[in-house]
Amino acid sequence: MGQAAWARDLAERLLAEPLPRRWAHTQGVAAQAATLAPILGDEADMLTAAAYLHDIGYSPELVDTGFHPLDGARYLRDVAGADERLCRLVAHHSCAVNEAAERGLLDVLNAEFAQERPELVEALTYCDMTTGPDGRHLDVTERLAEIHSRYGPEHLVSRSITTSTPCILAAVRAVESALAVQRA
Repeated sequence: MGQAAWARDLAERLLAEPLPRRWAHTQGVAAQAATLAPILGDEADMLTAAAYLHDIGYSPELVDTGFHPLDGARYLRDVAGADERLCRLVAHHSCAVNEAAERGLLDVLNAEFAQERPELVEALTYCDMTTGPDGRHLDVTERLAEIHSRYGPEHLVSRSITTSTPCILAAVRAVESALAVQRA
């Protein structure tokens, strides 16, 4: 079984029943990841696995700090024995450092999980930030607006998304450019 198949099974076990909407989003993110295979080559399976696992930290079974990238990455490292690169991708997906800073967890995040190769982090951010909560493809600006409307302007997630917006937009642009070059 490849990493992506293993990740799909694990994410389904952790998310499908307790958080069906989060599971729908996760499946959409993984579907987006599969479309990036032409630009990722050998790393496509790693990205798809990370896409399946990026939000497992929301599972009620895993919540510890309340910061889902850290909770998910710790579970993958400490319980599931996952590949170190996979743990790093989950820990740092979608400009997570900004929410970590909002939560006072930036030093913990960076001490436990080094950054992963920027192109893979950008690819995962692209997949996450172009997929709505129901798993449908969205334009990145629609996705950002959806997050803000779900949490409200004063919530720390909204504040961190505001701070992360330039990073998110740059990631989406980089992936879209790579796809355009590949298609040309």
